[in-house]
Amino acid sequence: MKREMIPGILLCVAIAVPGWFLGKQFPLIGGPVFAILIGMVITLFYKDKRATQTGIAFTSKKILQYAVILLGFGLNLSEIAKVGMTSLPIILSTISVSLIVAFLLHKVMHMPANISTLIGVGSSICGGSAIAATAPVIEADDEEIAQAISVIFFFNIIAALTFPTLGNILGLSNTGFGLFAGTAVNDTSSVTATAAAWDGMHAGANTLDAATIVKLTRTLAIIPITLVLAFWQTAKKRKVSADAESTFSLKSVFPFFILFFLLASVITTVCVSAGVSASVFQPLKELSKFFIIMAMAAIGLNTDIVKMVKTGGKAIALGACCWVAIACASLLMQHVLGIW
Repeated sequence: MKREMIPGILLCVAIAVPGWFLGKQFPLIGGPVFAILIGMVITLFYKDKRATQTGIAFTSKKILQYAVILLGFGLNLSEIAKVGMTSLPIILSTISVSLIVAFLLHKVMHMPANISTLIGVGSSICGGSAIAATAPVIEADDEEIAQAISVIFFFNIIAALTFPTLGNILGLSNTGFGLFAGTAVNDTSSVTATAAAWDGMHAGANTLDAATIVKLTRTLAIIPITLVLAFWQTAKKRKVSADAESTFSLKSVFPFFILFFLLASVITTVCVSAGVSASVFQPLKELSKFFIIMAMAAIGLNTDIVKMVKTGGKAIALGACCWVAIACASLLMQHVLGIW
């Protein structure tokens, strides 16, 4: 680590610590959202960042990638294979619908490609974690990441507050609501909050475990999605390089951190299968969450909140369309499969 990075990294840590504790107190909102908000408020008054910008940039890019790698230690692939595979048709349907809606509205609404991609991926896979994994691949800037995170957070709150009541109105079974929460709510903390609310309304329902496993199964979609986006970026860069007669490097655009994410998942799976307690990996999972909060603090520090609010209407509309489309696709697939 270069010495000039230290002030910026320490600033991100100083924001991440209260963001972490606030996220623990208010899990429905989550630490990353608090960190982004604190960072955006600070940057309204802290204009001259020359002393800290190098560390802030390192945190928003590299620390974010390290967070995704450590996220893999929270995935036991054998458990997901046993329980989560039954939800696979619904998961594939919701992911496909969200990405298609995001792509079509990107064209119709003339939205920036990066924001459309981040909202589509964040809505369909796993909220902030998917955005964290995708952003470096498509070279999204900090303001685009902050806007996508904000949109995802907004609809997470609405889902957690309304889905349990909606499930009752629709007459969903406990199994059906577990699938609905696991496939139609974006972020892990919001999935658990939504499922916990349902369990509180239905004694002995125990949908929380089922919804969480479905959500973790969705998380694995980070791998193919980011790889496809990487090859797409590779094709674009190769074309630009060919037109400019310059040298193209696959290494510069390929998301090798995703391979380490997969390796971490494999290590967890093998160790747990060999009898190692899953709790051994808990500190690494917590470190992953803290790194994400640090990275979101850095992104907040590089985001103009006034500009984001002024230009956020289309992003919210896109997020709403993706969110509604995913919910409808989840319910429709349950009906087709005879679960609901």
